[in-house]
Amino acid sequence: MPRKRATLREVAQATGLSPAAVSYALRGLQVSEETMQRVRAAADRLGYEADPIARALASGRTGMIGLLCASLEDLWQQSLAVGISRGLREKDRYALILDAVGDPGRERALAQQLRDQRVDGMIVQPLDPAAEFWPELCESLPVVAIGDSLAGTAGEVVFDNRRGVTLALEHLRALGHRRVGVLTPTRPSTPDRPADVHVTAEGDRLGLDIEVATAPHDLAAATAAARALLTGARPSAVFCFADSIAYGVYAAAAELGLSIPGDVSVLGYDDHPMSGLLTPGLTTVDWNIDGIVSAAVRLMAEAADGGARRRRVVQQPTLRERGSVAAR
Repeated sequence: MPRKRATLREVAQATGLSPAAVSYALRGLQVSEETMQRVRAAADRLGYEADPIARALASGRTGMIGLLCASLEDLWQQSLAVGISRGLREKDRYALILDAVGDPGRERALAQQLRDQRVDGMIVQPLDPAAEFWPELCESLPVVAIGDSLAGTAGEVVFDNRRGVTLALEHLRALGHRRVGVLTPTRPSTPDRPADVHVTAEGDRLGLDIEVATAPHDLAAATAAARALLTGARPSAVFCFADSIAYGVYAAAAELGLSIPGDVSVLGYDDHPMSGLLTPGLTTVDWNIDGIVSAAVRLMAEAADGGARRRRVVQQPTLRERGSVAAR
C-alpha cells in the first residue's frame, strides 16, 4: 500500500514552526539558512512533496520562470542557461528554456508565448533591446534582463559594454594593432546594440581602422564569416563579440594556413571555459558568469515574490590574457 504523502501541517508540527514559516523555508524565503535546512530535512524525512497544482491554484503562481535565450548555439549562453536553471531550482522554481536562435522576430513571438502561458516571470538576454513590444510585455509580468537594459523591467543585470569594448581595443592598440576586424552576432536589423555602437566609437577615438561583419554563433557559420574576413586585405587582429565566434576564427585560420597569433591575433568577449583549452589559449573579456547567474536569479526571485522596487546590477569586465594576442 503506497505511503500517504505528508502534509505541510505535519512538517510544521515536526519542526515546531507555523505552516506559513515552513512554506517560506521550503521556498528559501525570509528565514535563516539553519531554519531552511532544518525544515527541508524534516520534509525529506516525512516524505513531504508540494502539490504543484494545488499550490498554483492557491497562489496564482505556477513556479515556472521563462528563460528566453538569444541563441543557444552560443556556448556561453548554454552555460548561462544551465547556471540560471540550477539557481532557480534552489529557489523552488523551474526554468522553461526557449531559444530565439538569433532571430528578433522569433524572440518577440516566444516572449509573448511565455506571457500567455502565465509564467511567474521571465529572464531574457534580449536580441533587440529597442523593440517596441518590451515595455508592454514588462507591464504584464516581471522581467529581468541580462546584458542590455530594457524599459520597464523588474530588474536587470547589465554589462558595462563601454568598459568591455575599451579594454579589448586598448589592449590591441597598445600591442601595435591598427586594423581590427570585428565579428558580431548582431543582425543589420538591430544595429543599435550598445556593444556595437561602442566598438565603432572607441575605434574612432583610438585611431583604429575597424571593419565590422556579422557572424552567427554556430561553428560552421562563424568559420565562414571569419574566412571571408581573413581573405584579402587581412586585419592584424580580430575582436569577436562571443568566444563561440572566436572559435570560428581559429578554424578559419587553420584552413587558410594562418598562425595565431603570428599572422592574426584573436580576442573574445565572454571567457567560456573552453577558451582556456585552445592552443593558444584565447585572450578574452571575462564577465564573471557566476556573478551574473547569482544576480539574475536573486532579482527574479524577488520580483516573482512581489518585490516592487526595480533593481539594477552593473557587471564589470576584466581582461583575461592568454596567448592568442601578440604584438604587431
